[in-house]
Amino acid sequence: MSKIRLGILGGGADSLIGILHRVAANMFDHYEITGGAFDIDFEKSKNFGEKLGLDQDRIYKDIDAMIEAESNLPKDKRIQVVSVLTPNFLHFPMAKQLLENGFHVICEKPLTTTYEEAKILKAIREKTGSIFAVTYTYTGYPMVRQMKKMIAEGVIGKIHKVDIQYYQGWINSLIHDKEKRSNTWRLDPEKSGISCCIGDIGTHAFNMAEFLTGTRIDKVLADLNYLYEDNPMDIDGTVLVRYSDNAKGVIRASQIATGEENNFCVKIYGDKGGLKWEQENPNYLYHLTEDKPLQTLKPGHAYNSDFSLEGTKLPPGHPEGIFDSMGNIYLGIANAIKNHTKFEGAYPDLEEGVRGMMFIEKTVDSHKKGNVWVNLND
Repeated sequence: MSKIRLGILGGGADSLIGILHRVAANMFDHYEITGGAFDIDFEKSKNFGEKLGLDQDRIYKDIDAMIEAESNLPKDKRIQVVSVLTPNFLHFPMAKQLLENGFHVICEKPLTTTYEEAKILKAIREKTGSIFAVTYTYTGYPMVRQMKKMIAEGVIGKIHKVDIQYYQGWINSLIHDKEKRSNTWRLDPEKSGISCCIGDIGTHAFNMAEFLTGTRIDKVLADLNYLYEDNPMDIDGTVLVRYSDNAKGVIRASQIATGEENNFCVKIYGDKGGLKWEQENPNYLYHLTEDKPLQTLKPGHAYNSDFSLEGTKLPPGHPEGIFDSMGNIYLGIANAIKNHTKFEGAYPDLEEGVRGMMFIEKTVDSHKKGNVWVNLND
């Protein structure tokens, strides 16, 4: 089988996200990591590339060198798709340059640092026709995909309540120290954008709210917490969301939820039942109804949908996790590149990244206007 030639920008030796993407890319044997620029320090980048066993000539100083060299190679040799795993402020210029030079793109979220930048990428992609994925990782979990399918098939009926929580506590070690909070890129608007918490994890919750329901959120009302006057970016927030007059919900995100690790919890209720899923226990999907005992669905069983089963790699009872979730997204991208797409929502596309940037900006706008309802659609 001819493998897709993958390039990587960022994600070097000390990067957690780099490990996640590399494992995911190798999971279904669709990709071959061909080259990249892994670190701003070229020596570190070369050392890391050698560790990966790459051809020394395909380890590049920067994106400019990579694009120039790869574009001069025969079409059947050059890198086809590039994963952008850099800090937020580099996403837009790198993705733009890649699109303009004919590459497919896989980009970490948030897509850009502004909604305007996201719309520019969308316009370029519409001209080039390139595959463009934004890695909202959690949509790749088999039981999340099962949840989406059940909702689409009307198992829980007409949706009227969505409650999504994403709680972490990691920023506590930085936020309470003036020097530390002033010297992390996550809290620097020049590098991270206008939002920290909503931009980092709140956007996952927003994407999940639209991915699972298949319906776009119409309005938001936000109350954000910056904690200290000298801190320019939110580190906690609550966002009321409205799909329609009769379907409403709440997104709760925090990076100061002391003691929490990665508590991403999704609850969706309809007039016939409800569904609950927790990222820290991803193999359990709970189905609630008023006339039957609680049902627990698990991955790998024949009762699950084809969409769920396609991303299930182990027999029932064998835990799968975040590497598998990202791997399923890479599988969806590979199928799209090869024109073999099987399922709607097999990977989060550019439009979802654009929606995420709109959500971030409108949420901050709602807070700054005094916690008022703001329309989420242009």
